[in-house]
Amino acid sequence: MTAASLAAQPPAPNAQLIAARNRLEKELEDIAIIDRKVMVKMSDGKRMAADIYRPKDTSKKVPIIFVRTPYNFNYWDVKLGAPADMSAPLEAVKRGYAYVEMNERGHFFSEGTYDILGPPLSDGTEEIDWMASQPWSNGEVGTIGCSSTAEWQLGVAAQGNPHFAAMIPQGFGAGVGRVRPYYEQGNWYRGGAVQMLFIAWLYGEQNQIRPMFPPDTSREDLIRLSKAFDLAPQLPPVDWSKALRHLPEMDILKAVDGPHGIFADRTETPTGGAMIKRTPNDPAWYRGGLWHDDKTINVPGFWFMSWYDVSIGPNLAAYNFVRRTAKPEIAREQYAVIAPTLHCSFTRATEHTIVGERDMGDARLNYNEIQYEWFDHFLKGEDNHVLEKQPRVRYYTMGLNKWQTSDTWPPQGAQPMTLYLASGGMANSLNGDGALAREAPAQDHPDQFVYDPMNPVPSYGGNVCCTGNAVAGGAFDQRKMEARADILVYSSEPLRQGIEVSGPIEATLYVSSDAKDTDFTVKLIDVLPDGTAYNLDETIQRVRYREGYDKPPVWMEPGKVYKVTLSPMTTSNYFAAGHRIRI
Repeated sequence: MTAASLAAQPPAPNAQLIAARNRLEKELEDIAIIDRKVMVKMSDGKRMAADIYRPKDTSKKVPIIFVRTPYNFNYWDVKLGAPADMSAPLEAVKRGYAYVEMNERGHFFSEGTYDILGPPLSDGTEEIDWMASQPWSNGEVGTIGCSSTAEWQLGVAAQGNPHFAAMIPQGFGAGVGRVRPYYEQGNWYRGGAVQMLFIAWLYGEQNQIRPMFPPDTSREDLIRLSKAFDLAPQLPPVDWSKALRHLPEMDILKAVDGPHGIFADRTETPTGGAMIKRTPNDPAWYRGGLWHDDKTINVPGFWFMSWYDVSIGPNLAAYNFVRRTAKPEIAREQYAVIAPTLHCSFTRATEHTIVGERDMGDARLNYNEIQYEWFDHFLKGEDNHVLEKQPRVRYYTMGLNKWQTSDTWPPQGAQPMTLYLASGGMANSLNGDGALAREAPAQDHPDQFVYDPMNPVPSYGGNVCCTGNAVAGGAFDQRKMEARADILVYSSEPLRQGIEVSGPIEATLYVSSDAKDTDFTVKLIDVLPDGTAYNLDETIQRVRYREGYDKPPVWMEPGKVYKVTLSPMTTSNYFAAGHRIRI
């Protein structure tokens, strides 16, 4: 091949990516003072690893955007052999901010032992104090991040650090512990039943037996060594669709040769014993990094949520709680966006935002400008009228496929509506006689099903996160699930007029069982005229906790009927004329 023809070949995909990454790094070097692998000492002597990017113009002090994460932010992509994506710090520095990334305790270059959400809580306060004390800082610190880069923000915000000036938590549900009526304890439970997501997530996150460099290793050596060692574990892939079926539950990670850690093995952690052994109201949940409804937050907050995230109900309950309990002037500075997307997928919205199998329409927002306007106001003191320009609550109504606004959640003017389950006693499967009625049935015809724990109904789509390859989240046609005889199906008549359902949905069941304990689940469905049945939200209740999570478990007795109220579901969906509402 001649040199001329060789040059005409398109570059390999990696070559294009490496070139783009190098350009970003060069642009950042041109405008920023860069301090990487800065080891920030905590009061117990452990050091947290930070990368700092700030404007070269040192004529004025600058505010700080703080991103703390358990995930790998090493500036060098070891696998690619090139710089990592530097677009976030580059954007911040261009806009006149310092950008500080820091790893949680016990992850990558940060020292200490990892516990979920980075306890002790003093780490977050000490980190903010350290940043505010830097000679180039104006003393104002704002936080941003999604998922585990957001969840810690709430607990630290409740500590009342005067330098914590504003927060933008996104997809933050695993940071919400108890916010009544939800006792999810950071998405660990739903309705008293363990959610499987953290089991798959902890497989890659709780590894504490890892190489570390000596404490006296110089920054120069750490920077150089991080091009060869990013300390990321290289774990074998797992088929979680099979692995999560293992019993007993506490041995799931052991069965896939996962690392030891806080899930099942450690008897003592900063918060308490192994997580899988805790009950929904175990005192250990209240000693760590979770935020609970006995804590007050007085930090301006812009809260970003998704309808198909794992914890939309507790997220909105937390937002409303802060609005009720913060100082009046701070309560007025709480704003929310609720998108029709999966966990942390806000910016992936397109003209046709597909969530699972459902086209949600054009769900795009200019998130970058919205967030920087927020920081410009609270960290720089700019009078940019962001509080007047932004609606207090911006929510996306599926079915209508449009953004709507309100001053509250639920929206003003929302009225409660009660529907009843009815049948002739044969509501099993889509082919049964179950109905969803506006009036209570004249006669009681109990429906029955047989639950086989060795053949459980699998999740199919839904409001999920972080389960590896076990479950794809979002809206999927549920009819193949509704063919099962152990699912009871109740559908309304086709609607004569369309109706918007925006707000919490509470389900109350009257149940009896020949087992002393079991779980009941409820799923809300929008049924299209052609029969397509899209899931909106779902809930579950372990019956032993029906009298409250703060009370001892109460077992069922055969032949007795028990009232069970499940944790509320939440959505905003327009059921168009001709559609059916299904439970």
